[in-house]
Amino acid sequence: MASIVGFPGTVNERAARVVAAAVAVVAAITLLSGWYWLLVPLALGFLARVIAGPTLDPFARLAVHVVAPRLGPPKMVPGPPKRFAQAVGLMLSSTAAIAALWLDATAVADVLVATLLLFATLEAALGFCAGCWMFGQLMRVGLIPEATCRACADIRARA
Repeated sequence: MASIVGFPGTVNERAARVVAAAVAVVAAITLLSGWYWLLVPLALGFLARVIAGPTLDPFARLAVHVVAPRLGPPKMVPGPPKRFAQAVGLMLSSTAAIAALWLDATAVADVLVATLLLFATLEAALGFCAGCWMFGQLMRVGLIPEATCRACADIRARA
């Protein structure tokens, strides 16, 4: 169990972008079709990635083991900001699912899913991780301790 639970210290940026692309596709389908039930597996995928990184989520396993290796050598980045980004995705997708499926507040759900679609598209297409950026800002103001991600705190250590 110890090898399953836990987030890796470093993450392949290419795999993260592939997962983001899959999330963007599911979010777009949800918005276009009104199939809000898709938010449940989407939220469960985020939960699996927050808890265990890529080991439990089918999107992440496919990205890490099949797609990303075909995109070139791994580009490793610190894991804690990516985990934070997954937690933001979990909050957005689960809140959207509750809004749409239990509260019948589909307009609220649409705004949350559109936000998720924007963030996922930015990461997939441009490599800009909004959750990672938020993580950095929270570190800068001291809300996230430097010990959480030493590589993030030391800008000189970055390539």
